[in-house]
Amino acid sequence: MDRETFDYVAERVDILSVSPASRQDTKEAALAWKEAVAADPQAADDATKKLLDYVETRMLPIDGLIEFLKGPAAGIFGAEKAKEMPERQLQRKANGEKWCDCEAHVAEAELLTKFGRIEA
Repeated sequence: MDRETFDYVAERVDILSVSPASRQDTKEAALAWKEAVAADPQAADDATKKLLDYVETRMLPIDGLIEFLKGPAAGIFGAEKAKEMPERQLQRKANGEKWCDCEAHVAEAELLTKFGRIEA
């Protein structure tokens, strides 16, 4: 893996490892990538493939996000806040957006797009 690509992955891994929007298992996957490349920089390709395989299963399509916001989000964000949230996502969908726009999913989408696994 060239240095530019490595740095690109590392920046997104940093986000995934600490973002409040990342689930614990996502943080652990990001930390596993960091540990693997720290122990053996030549392992970056394999560690990145493993991370990509994981985050590919974690992507949240915008339709799933909208359904979440119309349902269980009220219990998490409160009824008033949850009422406002679907409208913004419906507008994003109308503008052609495909994925959740939280910090963690954006970092995941950037990685998956970079490696040709999804279209942004």
